[in-house]
Amino acid sequence: MSDNIITIEAGKRSGKPCIRRMRITVYDVLGWLAAGMSHAQIMDDFPELREEDIRACLEFRD
Repeated sequence: MSDNIITIEAGKRSGKPCIRRMRITVYDVLGWLAAGMSHAQIMDDFPELREEDIRACLEFRD
């Protein structure tokens, strides 16, 4: 996992960990997965996301 995938910025999304400086948080992705969405469905809905972004969210430790 690249260290640059998960970013934390104090002024963005209340400092929650985000993906590559976007406004999509780790918790957004984990919530979609928990709701039953597949990796492919998430990437279809959010084409800016890549498979490695989703894997990074799954590996993220707060």
